[in-house]
Order: sequence, then structure tokens, then C-alpha cells
Amino acid sequence: MPITDHRTTKSWNLCSFWKCFGARDSSSSSTHNLSPAHQNSSLESNSKPNNNFASAVKLILPITRRLRFDPSRTLYFPYEAGKQVRSAVRIKNASKSHVAFKFQTTAPKSCFMRPPGGILAPGESLIATVFKFVELPDNNEKQSDQKSKVKFKIMSLKVNAGVDYVPELFDEQKDQVVVERVLRVVFLDAERSTPALEKLKRQLAEAESAIDTRKKSPAPTGPPVVGEGLVIDEWKERREKYLARQQVEAVDSV
Repeated sequence: MPITDHRTTKSWNLCSFWKCFGARDSSSSSTHNLSPAHQNSSLESNSKPNNNFASAVKLILPITRRLRFDPSRTLYFPYEAGKQVRSAVRIKNASKSHVAFKFQTTAPKSCFMRPPGGILAPGESLIATVFKFVELPDNNEKQSDQKSKVKFKIMSLKVNAGVDYVPELFDEQKDQVVVERVLRVVFLDAERSTPALEKLKRQLAEAESAIDTRKKSPAPTGPPVVGEGLVIDEWKERREKYLARQQVEAVDSV
């Protein structure tokens, strides 16, 4: 029967322990012997995984939505070629803080939002009206019930109570801005009654009622809303200014 020498086993374990300790000590001493530049580079390399981890966590975690929309992803417009048409979307602040919102569109020369932005208190909601000028089609095909390439982006920003809304808020705090929703345009047949068209009519009527209430109020609390008859004139004026600015930029580039 083989006899195990416990003293040899213990001495082996002690040797392995001191070897590991010596390896750590040598690695640490080698780090201390590095020049300051090499030490900084090693520290930066060690900090990179933390930065990468933070970036990965930011991508994985879902974005907290502050606003709710109705309709949630679509702007419905009655299709009337050559005319200005309207859509509506209800925006509600579902968070516990004041939230600023702002519209952006891929077709600023033919679309307007009223209001184009504002600040909502917790639980507050409003109906924004969107005006769009429908160009005449190039052919005789009917374009109702079809999606348009025009899109609307709604962004949000958490603000303190009492802050006045200005569009520059979103430029000053770009890191805190959240893209809440991208709404697509869908045209509806204005001559055919559908649930979407009837809902749109109710929302537009509610928006007009809110505008009338603000007009009668001695101290307006919301942003000014341009009436339907004035929007088309403003659209023409803004388009003329846009074309004039384009001409000036073209001359400057030459």
C-alpha cells in the first residue's frame, strides 16, 4: 500500500501559493516600472471596457416614452388634390414631470403643425392640428387610401415647471432629447365614410373648440393657433422666403 508523504504535499502547496503571489507581485512591479505614458495607456485600455459596457447598456435598455399619441403611428388626411387638408393627433404627457415637445417634418414647405411645439404638465393633453397642402397628381389615378412619403417626427424633452417654451431648448440639451414617435401620412377617401375619417372629424372639431375657448379667454395659456384661412397664406409666404434664401445661398456659393 503506497504511503503518501503529507509533508511533501504541504510543501508543494506552499510553493504553488508563493509562485502565484510572486507572479502577481512581478506583474504589479512591472506596471510600476512603466513610464507615465505607458501607465496612462494601460489605464485607458482598462477603462474602455467600462465605457463599452455603459454604451451597450444604453442600447439595450428601452427608451422611456414620455408622451402618448392618438392615433399612435399615423396621421390621416382626407385626400383632396390641390387643396389644403387637415389632420389631428392627440398628445398626452404620461410622465410625472413637465415635458416639452416639438414637431419636425420631411416636407416643411407644404406642411404646418399647430402648435409646432409646447410644454405639457403631467397628465395634460392637447390636440395638435396638422395642415398639409396636397399637390395635384401627375396622372389621373386616385391617390386616396395610399401612404405618402411625408413623415412627422415628434421629439420630447424633460423640463422644469415654469420654463417657457422656445425651440432652442432642444438644441441646448441635445443629449436629453428623445424621439417619441415618427408618424406616417395616410390619405383617406374624403367621399367614403370610414371609422378613421369619422374619428378625424371629431378630433378636428374638438381642436377647434379648444381654439375658440382660448380666444375667449382673457389670458391665453397656450401657443397661438393660426386659423385655416390664414395658414395657406403663411404657407405661401414661408415658401417665398425659403426660395429667396435658396437663391442667396446659391449666389454666395458661386
